[in-house]
Amino acid sequence: MSSSITRLLQRLLGRLPIGWLQLSHSKTRLLTAVAGVTFANILVFVQLGILGALNGSSVAPYSLFNADILLSSSDANTLSDGSNVARQRMFQALGVSGVYDASGVYIAMIEWQMEDGASSTLQVFGIDPDADGFINSGISKDVIQSLRIADTALIDARTRGASPELFKDISIDDPLIIELKGITISAIGELNVGSGFTSDGSLMVSDQTFLRLFVNRRASAPSHVLIKVNDGLSQGVIVSRLRKQLDTESVKVNTFDDAIAADLAYQTTERPTGVIFGFGVLIGVLIGIVIVYQVLATDVANHLREYATFKAMGYRQSFFTSIVFEEAIVLAVIGFLPGLAIASLLYAGLASATGLPISMDTGRAVGVLLGTVVACGISGAIATRRLAGADPADLF
Repeated sequence: MSSSITRLLQRLLGRLPIGWLQLSHSKTRLLTAVAGVTFANILVFVQLGILGALNGSSVAPYSLFNADILLSSSDANTLSDGSNVARQRMFQALGVSGVYDASGVYIAMIEWQMEDGASSTLQVFGIDPDADGFINSGISKDVIQSLRIADTALIDARTRGASPELFKDISIDDPLIIELKGITISAIGELNVGSGFTSDGSLMVSDQTFLRLFVNRRASAPSHVLIKVNDGLSQGVIVSRLRKQLDTESVKVNTFDDAIAADLAYQTTERPTGVIFGFGVLIGVLIGIVIVYQVLATDVANHLREYATFKAMGYRQSFFTSIVFEEAIVLAVIGFLPGLAIASLLYAGLASATGLPISMDTGRAVGVLLGTVVACGISGAIATRRLAGADPADLF
């Protein structure tokens, strides 16, 4: 194995891979360094995976809707928080030139107590079945129109804590009967949203069924207003018109894409969960830098006389720097591979245990590899500082 790596590096570098030979000379030190880089990679991968799950689960509910602009309360940072919006704002928006249609959406949380004693928190979305154009085209209009029937719903087939068998072959003729707040609800179709950090699944009902479930809510106060603009018009232009027309102290107007981006920014920079996992990524990177620096600095110190001999023979600093960077990159790559494998297994375990959308993707893997190489390169750059200042005359 060692000889194969030596031959490969020799072909790539066009010279004897001195850095690799120095690392592999001490198997114990090499294994310690690789274990350190692997641990740092696993830590970064896990933090990024959970952070990605947070972002993915936050965005997933938006996929239920088809809108150009989102009108929300000024204190709303996500779909599920903030005050309600006066329905009057929807009618004002309809009066703005360029607005094609608007519809309110009602959102709240409800506890589903299952027959086996388990419970799940569902995020309930109430919509007007006549506003089916605001619902994702993946949900058929016939199914949406069926929500006109009192106490019917579409239920999330990926609800955490519920057996997948419950949702098998659900239809209007063979609904899943559940009880919510003492009301019998017939689930006649499925959603595919998944669980998140604030809810275990989703439920879509008509606005009238929503108001029956949540008696303290009023039809005059939806959670958000979905808006569509006329074809060919700029969403940004209509947003500007709406902001001029509406009282922006009580509501905020964003394009749907900007609302999603703002939600993600809030989740990752202001919510404690996002901040904690963001710091976890930084800590993982710092751990990797420190471990690799210690290994490379020790290696430089142990071979300082040899380096000084080369220096006295006329070799430039760039030669020594290339050796140290060679060691750094070798450690980065060798430490990354087991880190990727172990992190993938942890992802599968976490996804199975929590129901969160945690999975390894190519972009994340490549990003962590590049980050590992850069971090190890920084360690190598720091480690070569002592070598740059070494005077051969002082070492003999």
